[in-house]
Amino acid sequence: MRMIPFTSLPENMQTEAVKPYYDILKKKSKSLLFKRVLDFLASIIIICILFLPMLIIGLLIKLSSKGPIIYKQVRVTTFGKRFRIWKFRTMKVGSDTLGELTCSDDDRVTKIGKFLRKYRLDELPQIFHVLSGKMSIVGTRPEVPRYVDEYTDEMMATLLMPAGVTSLASIMFKDEAELLEKFSDVDKEYIEVILPQKMEYNLKYISRFGFRRDLYLIVKTIVEVFH
Repeated sequence: MRMIPFTSLPENMQTEAVKPYYDILKKKSKSLLFKRVLDFLASIIIICILFLPMLIIGLLIKLSSKGPIIYKQVRVTTFGKRFRIWKFRTMKVGSDTLGELTCSDDDRVTKIGKFLRKYRLDELPQIFHVLSGKMSIVGTRPEVPRYVDEYTDEMMATLLMPAGVTSLASIMFKDEAELLEKFSDVDKEYIEVILPQKMEYNLKYISRFGFRRDLYLIVKTIVEVFH
């Protein structure tokens, strides 16, 4: 990845709130390039190792419930670009029409879906996004457009880097589903309370971006998954 000129950013990112984060990343252009090379090589290795397990997971999803194996949803990544993120389907078909956020006791989640979510196996197809450059192994988790519309000027800085399969925020909010089940209006709670807190972690990641930091977050993610 290379940093484009600040004046070439989308207009809603050319703000004083975004500039400090842009300057930090601009000084780390070599690290960003190294990050992309490692993402590319790592994604090839991971696909080779996990291709058969992913086929098995796909087969189990197909046999256990009606609908497609892969769930696709529009998310936002670098510089505000939209893409369709891939996940193994963990919910009954049409469930997202009832809301995009899920709680821990959500009956829309299938039996195998609960297992996949517990160990984050539903995220595995995103390794193909890492290979193509739409995502990175470590970054900030991509939000749906309507939540991006709620971003403050400073939050827009999280779009300076590719969306990540894992992130500091996703580690800190690994129990997000349990948190949301306490509230009657989960959408309101997410926008007003959880989203700002997650963005604080995302901005902290950008301000401290570095190769060793990424390695730490990868290891931390693996530990938290099996904790």
